[in-house]
Amino acid sequence: MRLILLGPPGSGKGTQAQKLIEQYGIIQLSTGDMLRAAVAAQTPIGLKARDIMASGHLVPDEIVIGIISDRLDQPDAANGFILDGFPRTVRQAEELDELLKKKRLALDAVIELRVNESVLLDRVETRAAQTRARGEEVRPDDTAEVLTRRLANYRAQTEPLIHYYSDRRKLLTVDGMMTIDHVAEEIARILAAIGAAQTNVPNDGAPRLARKVSKSGGNRAAKSGGNTGSGSGRSAKKVTGRAVRGRGAARKAARKGSKSARRAAKPAPRGAKKPAAKASTLSGKRASGGGRKPAKKAAKKVTKKRAKA
Repeated sequence: MRLILLGPPGSGKGTQAQKLIEQYGIIQLSTGDMLRAAVAAQTPIGLKARDIMASGHLVPDEIVIGIISDRLDQPDAANGFILDGFPRTVRQAEELDELLKKKRLALDAVIELRVNESVLLDRVETRAAQTRARGEEVRPDDTAEVLTRRLANYRAQTEPLIHYYSDRRKLLTVDGMMTIDHVAEEIARILAAIGAAQTNVPNDGAPRLARKVSKSGGNRAAKSGGNTGSGSGRSAKKVTGRAVRGRGAARKAARKGSKSARRAAKPAPRGAKKPAAKASTLSGKRASGGGRKPAKKAAKKVTKKRAKA
C-alpha cells in the first residue's frame, strides 16, 4: 500500500499511521526524519540540506523530493509506505506525482481525516487546563494559540490538496471525530475494498470481467464483421445468411397472404351462385352415390328404352 494521510493538526494522523504500519508492514516516510537521516549519512543531498538548514532557511522542494527518491529505492520501501508531512502544497504533490511516475509507482489512496476544528481547540484548552491543575507546565506547542496558527497554515497551504487528489479520484474521506478504533476500522475497510478492486484489474488496466465478455460474444461478433478468425467467424456468417433468408421467406408469405385477403374481400358478381361448402358437397356425393353426372346418364338410358318400346 502506498498512502498519504491528510488532515489538520490534531486529527490523529500519527496514531492511524502507526496502526497501518503494524497492519500492513509498510514504512512511514517522515520528511523530517528523512532529512536528519540524510544529513547524518552525509549523502550528497543530505549535505546540501545540512547547509541550508544551518543557515535557517527552509529546504527547497527539489531537495526534499530527492531525499524521498533515495528513500523509496531502499528495500524496506518495496511493500509500501505512508507519507507523513509531505506533500504540503499542490506544487509538492505535482512533483511527487512526477517522481512516482518515473519509478513506475502509483498512490493507492489519499485518506483525509476530516475533523471539527472548534472541537480540536476545545480539546487543547481542556488538556492545557488539566495540565495546569496537576501543577505541570504546558508545552509551548500545545496551546490554543499555537493550534490556531497551525490550522490557519493548513487551510492556506495543505487544504487545496483535498481538491487536487479528489480530481484525480484518489481521495477518500473518513470521519476523524469517531473513536480511534472506529477510524482505524473504517480505514481498514476502505483499503480492503481497494485491494479487492486491484486484484480484479489485470496489467493492461482492463477489468477481468470485461475481458471475459470480450473473449466470448464480443470477439465472435467482431470476427463476423471481417476480422481474421477460424470457425467462429464462419458460423456467424452462416447464422446471418439464415436470418436474411428467413426474412425473405417471411416477406413472400406475407405478400401471398395479402393477395388472398384481397381476393376474398372482392364482392361476388350479381347473379352468381354462392359456392357450396365442402362438407355439404361431400355429403351430397355420398347420398347420390356418385354425383350429378351418373344421375344424368341413368335418366338418358331410361328415355331411350321408352322410345324403342
